[in-house]
Amino acid sequence: MMMENGLSMEYGDGYMEQEEEWEREGLLDPAWEKQQKKTFTAWCNSHLRKAGTAIDNIEEDFRNGLKLMLLLEVISGETLPKPDRGKMRFHKIANVNKALDFIASKGVHLVSIGAEEIVDGNLKMTLGMIWTIILRFAIQDISVEEMTAKEGLLLWCQRKTAPYKNVNVQNFHLSFKDGLAFCAFIHRHRPDLIDYAKLSKDNPLENLNTAFDGPCNCYRHNNNYYNNNPPEKPKQQIKKPNNTHTITDLQNTALPDERAVMTYVSSYYHCFSGAQKAETAANRICKVLKVNQENERLMEEYERLASDLLEWIRRTMPWLNSRQADNSLAGVQKKLEEYRTYRRKHKPPRVEQKAKLETNFNTLQTKLRLSNRPAYLPTEGKTVSDISNSWKGLELAEKAFEEWLLAETMRLERLEHLAQKFKHKADAHEDWTRGKEEMLQSQDFRQCKLNELKALKKKHEAFESDLAAHQDRVEQIAAIAQELNTLEYHDCVSVNARCQRICDQWDRLGALTQRRRTALDEAERILEKIDILHLEFAKRAAPFNNWLDGTREDLVDMFIVHTMEEIQGLIQAHDQFKATLGEADKEFNLIVNLVREVESIVKQHQIPGGLENPYTTLTANDMTRKWSDVRQLVPQRDQTLANELRKQQNNEMLRRQFAEKANIVGPWIERQMDAVTAIGMGLQGSLEDQLHRLKEYEQAVYAYKPNIEELEKIHQAVQESMIFENRYTNYTMETLRVGWEQLLTSINRNINEVENQILTRDSKGISQEQLNEFRSSFNHFDKNRTGRLSPEEFKSCLVSLGYSIGKDRQGDLDFQRILAVVDPNNTGYVHFDAFLDFMTRESTDTDTAEQVIDSFRILAADKPYILPDELRRELPPDQAEYCIQRMPPYKGPNGVPGALDYMSFSTALYGETDL
Repeated sequence: MMMENGLSMEYGDGYMEQEEEWEREGLLDPAWEKQQKKTFTAWCNSHLRKAGTAIDNIEEDFRNGLKLMLLLEVISGETLPKPDRGKMRFHKIANVNKALDFIASKGVHLVSIGAEEIVDGNLKMTLGMIWTIILRFAIQDISVEEMTAKEGLLLWCQRKTAPYKNVNVQNFHLSFKDGLAFCAFIHRHRPDLIDYAKLSKDNPLENLNTAFDGPCNCYRHNNNYYNNNPPEKPKQQIKKPNNTHTITDLQNTALPDERAVMTYVSSYYHCFSGAQKAETAANRICKVLKVNQENERLMEEYERLASDLLEWIRRTMPWLNSRQADNSLAGVQKKLEEYRTYRRKHKPPRVEQKAKLETNFNTLQTKLRLSNRPAYLPTEGKTVSDISNSWKGLELAEKAFEEWLLAETMRLERLEHLAQKFKHKADAHEDWTRGKEEMLQSQDFRQCKLNELKALKKKHEAFESDLAAHQDRVEQIAAIAQELNTLEYHDCVSVNARCQRICDQWDRLGALTQRRRTALDEAERILEKIDILHLEFAKRAAPFNNWLDGTREDLVDMFIVHTMEEIQGLIQAHDQFKATLGEADKEFNLIVNLVREVESIVKQHQIPGGLENPYTTLTANDMTRKWSDVRQLVPQRDQTLANELRKQQNNEMLRRQFAEKANIVGPWIERQMDAVTAIGMGLQGSLEDQLHRLKEYEQAVYAYKPNIEELEKIHQAVQESMIFENRYTNYTMETLRVGWEQLLTSINRNINEVENQILTRDSKGISQEQLNEFRSSFNHFDKNRTGRLSPEEFKSCLVSLGYSIGKDRQGDLDFQRILAVVDPNNTGYVHFDAFLDFMTRESTDTDTAEQVIDSFRILAADKPYILPDELRRELPPDQAEYCIQRMPPYKGPNGVPGALDYMSFSTALYGETDL
């Protein structure tokens, strides 16, 4: 309400004196005087009817002062002194003076208005007095944006009629002449009484009739006097006021009287003042409901994102946990490529989704705390900790899957090497055994001469030596087959079948050898001559031949190495082998010389069949050919080892290249992580400075991403080269990936925390010094720099900030209540956001459920319940339907059908009960 001195400025002494002097001189327009008389009479009767009376002639009915005093009692709500009941002139003057004294006691200066003039029926003085009363009790209390009463009333008119066409209120005379402004007032607050769209500016008489008939119904529903102070039963029947002359005067007068119009307008203002309160209350409710709806939207978005991420993890885990493969190197390499594609294309978007999920959750919790709502607890299985645990399980499954792929690759690579080695040795053995069974079953010795028989015997002895020498090869073949079975080689069936054939044949060779030796011993007493030179050749040629075969196998043997040390060991062994070639050359020459000596003896003595060596099937040509093969294979082996050496040197270069880059990237990530942690935990500058620095770090980190991508390319080359170890660095690509993802997550989390702290600071109105004090105290008790406090640390922190917590049982109960606020999920820790929200809540004020209840009570006209129609009339359609759907039925006394319990609904908004 405006102060009384504000009224004096607009309608003060000077203003009233001008009005009175002007009227005394008789300059008042007769048409205006007529309008004032009718308007003021109607205004007085609108209040006198509450006391069961009325006036017909304004200058006559107030002359004795009785109805004048009654009028003042009705409009002021106060009791005036007891009137004099006499009918003499001095009685009337005394009563009028009591009324004038009461008006003066309200701070109104009456200029040139005396009781004698009122008693004498002076119309101008009577109208001036009534206008003064209207100013004081109907217009003075009108206040709009700290303006004076008249300006405020005019501004109120302009605001209420702004949406209506053909209405432009600029004054209190011509702007109301066509009646559309009055109709707009009624339609704005009671659209059910007037169909404004059917009104026309060209039909002012119909407009005025519509406007002055409407208030009869309007007053019945909206007038606060009738709502709060029902009229007493009238002592006599009062006629309905006739507005016909008023309407005609307004239409026919060129310039309607301003006072008359202001009187009517002030009646509309008071009539609809209750609607203004309802509008304010509706705005408050809309604001609260809008906040609640936005929070519900964020909750639904969190549930959707969490469900999607958890569903993706659920679908991915079986694939990562699968250990099924076709047991071939190509199949495992295909799975390895699929895993690389997963890490490169499918995983990064989910990392961003997880970070967004955590950011949205923190933002939602901050908004809930700032709007004094209970903390949001996601549905079971979708909390932040549940998602974090699922994510950790995913990362462990990724690590185990990658380790399995690498181990499986190494195993299958070794299997392929063993399979090739088995084939090579089996081929060599089958070549050696080819024809041996036929030879052992031969009966040629029965038709030989003695020397031929002895030669056959010696030949058989040489064969036995050769057979014994091949025992190791057969055992090696069986051992390789066994290892292939142990390692689950995919073609074990064919390997086992071939190995079985070799073993069975080997058993038959042993039996046949023993049988032939028995036969030769039986014939030994017949054939005794032996060729020493052939025997010597056989004895020397057989082991040398085995050496040649073994050497040849070693020179063509495939190998697999992974380090420089392994290839250097092979080169060193090969060099040692080449050092023994001189002795082998001497042995070769000795064997060849034996053959030449035999040839010389046969030629010299002409021994028939003497060139045939009965002790061995080996010839000098065989030795020469195999020796030549060995001499050719040595440089080939040198070239193979040299190629492998270059390959391992290239692998060593890749190791060093990866290590050099990783040893730069790894410490850089650790330094950035330490810096981000220091900003998040420290007191370095204002929150805006910290936010600016964090975003600078964020830009620097994203700018550094090409280094990670370059390292990924090097890592891919390392894996393609089958490099499994790197002694030049302790960093692996997996640890760098995890560090990079943790750095991005830490930056996003700290940015979100600082933004929430800024939001809390600005919305709660706390100063930077207070925020620094809270942060300093929190960090002081956060000894491990984890960003959270245990209950005991939190309690010590509160005490350090001057918060009194008793050591008795009541103090423990108070502290448990505080813990329930700052740790609603019972995690056992208090984070800085919750700590800051609690401290700011202790020092600031927020809206409460009681405020919302008071707002609903205004809309319900002080009833303990509210009806759906009242909500739809005062609230926007969507907000009204929202309340109707969620508001429980009213179950209290004096309820009506359809009544809704707005008190339970309001407390539920703030988490004090359940809907």
